[in-house]
Amino acid sequence: METIYSRTPRRRGGRGVRGLLFLFILAFLAVFAWYGYMRFIPNGDLAVPSYQSEFPIMVQGKEAGPGAIIENNEVKLPLKVVQQVLGEDKPIRYEPDSGSIIFTTANKVLRLKTDSLTATINQKPYDLTITAETSNDTVYIPADPLKELYGLQTEFMSESGIVTLLTAGETIQMAEVTSKKGAAMRTEATIRAPYLENMALAQTARIWEERDGWLLVQSASGHTGFVNKRDVKLTTIEQVPDQEQEPPFIAWKVLGKKINLTWEAVYERKIDTTKIGPMQGVNVVSPTWFELADGQGTIKGKADPSYVKWAHGQGMQIWALFSNDFEPERTTKALASAETRFSMIQQLLGFAKMYGLQGINIDFENVHTSDKENLVQFVRELTPLLHEQGLVVSIDVTPKSTSEMWSLFLDRAALGKIVDYMMVMAYDEHWASSPKSGSVASLPWTEASVTRILEEDGVPASKLILSMPLYTRIWTEKKAGNGGVEVSSKAVGMDRVKEIIAEKKLKPVLDQAAGQNYVEFTENGALNRIWIEDDMSMKSRVALVRKYDLAGVATWQRAFQTSSIWKTIDDAINIRP
Repeated sequence: METIYSRTPRRRGGRGVRGLLFLFILAFLAVFAWYGYMRFIPNGDLAVPSYQSEFPIMVQGKEAGPGAIIENNEVKLPLKVVQQVLGEDKPIRYEPDSGSIIFTTANKVLRLKTDSLTATINQKPYDLTITAETSNDTVYIPADPLKELYGLQTEFMSESGIVTLLTAGETIQMAEVTSKKGAAMRTEATIRAPYLENMALAQTARIWEERDGWLLVQSASGHTGFVNKRDVKLTTIEQVPDQEQEPPFIAWKVLGKKINLTWEAVYERKIDTTKIGPMQGVNVVSPTWFELADGQGTIKGKADPSYVKWAHGQGMQIWALFSNDFEPERTTKALASAETRFSMIQQLLGFAKMYGLQGINIDFENVHTSDKENLVQFVRELTPLLHEQGLVVSIDVTPKSTSEMWSLFLDRAALGKIVDYMMVMAYDEHWASSPKSGSVASLPWTEASVTRILEEDGVPASKLILSMPLYTRIWTEKKAGNGGVEVSSKAVGMDRVKEIIAEKKLKPVLDQAAGQNYVEFTENGALNRIWIEDDMSMKSRVALVRKYDLAGVATWQRAFQTSSIWKTIDDAINIRP
């Protein structure tokens, strides 16, 4: 009998499992081998560095384009890169129409033009060995002035063509190669990336950043790449030399006292100083002597030597006011170019020297918002040159509002960093043609005007001067034909308000909301309303100066005074707790 044996399913299954296990082991070994290869076997390919330009610029280990221009082994840097490195606090202005480039610091103004070796620094000749130029719509400037003005260090490696920029005061960690085999500097933070160069034992490099056990370094050649952290050790800290600082300009201030300024409105006639009575506590006068006459920057002056003699005889400083005459189109043209701005600066310097002034007060109002940057630039260029002559620079600003022509054009934050003092003209809360009667400067509105500039714009309290009105408005309200109220007003000084109160035997009452005394009366069928400027309103405002420790007060304008108000203001400033 023939016996037949059959293969069981179990035997077939066992062989299948062994086969799968074998394949799994092979796959595991392959993966392990690949991992070991990737983890421990370095890439031996040499990579040739690739840059965007012939002379690449390195900033903190990374290329910043476009590249530099090398002329006679000297470096010209693209303006955009310089502005990026230096930041907004060290502004450089380029004006393509004239090719003018203006560098400004707190103490210096350097002016030069493209394709010219002629330059000036604070009006003195400045020697250039290479010119600024424009190439492919990019402005290039010589590196040497940047070192003098801003402390920007420029290193040029002739063999590699690399330019490295280092900022003043910058600290950089240095490293030294400790591996006897050297340290391969690779294109990426991995052993499998090609290497750019092999740094030898004891060679040093700058460290710019750390990434997953790798360091981004810059070797002596100027090239940058990644080295394994285990192949180097940290050594010294490289300190880029700080920029040499000139002593800061110290704006005049009466020792231990607040500034107490009053404006002197000068119209067609000269001021008869024999009719000016004592002004207790006033230590600065600001006559409105200079105004912009045309778009070419011509300044019309009406300064009076006899007034100068009188003010100095009273122990007062003179910070003459320079106005744009509230003409927006004229202002736009005058601020638009380096030439017209410089012309205005030179004239102001000449006037200051001629009349023995101690400061200039800038009062630009009714200005297009598009001129905001140009106004800041003018003040940047003006301030160092006035400081050089020992002159105080101040600027008048309105309280913040949504008005384009009267508020939004003022970059209070930028201006506050430049000028010595900023006068907050805290008046005309209700202006001459206001459709609603109200205080010229209620106390809550005045305080809000100050705090917004302190908090939102960061202007230091030590620079802020609260400007207070010596005038008020008589508001007249008449019934209109449509059932509404027709409102008109006229400005009057303090003595005139006193006369009205006496003539009409009025009794002032306190307007709690405004923080001022108030009267009203009916005349010719119309209601007349006055929010009074008096001892109480002045004391309340001076209390704000003390509360926020502001630099002082200013008043618009002297002719609106009542003779006793100067003692009131002075006593309020100097009161002791």
